[in-house]
Amino acid sequence: MEVSNYINEIIRPKIQGDGGEITFVSEEGDTVSVCFQGECSKCRILDRCIAWIESEILRETGRKVTLSAQRKKPFFWDKG
Repeated sequence: MEVSNYINEIIRPKIQGDGGEITFVSEEGDTVSVCFQGECSKCRILDRCIAWIESEILRETGRKVTLSAQRKKPFFWDKG
């Protein structure tokens, strides 16, 4: 299974179950870029989730990847 499909089909529903959202952005070599939204955008332990996702990808696909994550806050949190 491709990493993008694994994130979209397996990881995403689990994250959504906790009120969060993860979106696959790109893959360049062993670096996978994702965007976290919803509850994830303000989570204080997101680094644990990132480590868990990396370990799940390794376990399920056999690929060792590094997640490059960005948080996207809802538009109404922006000051301006």
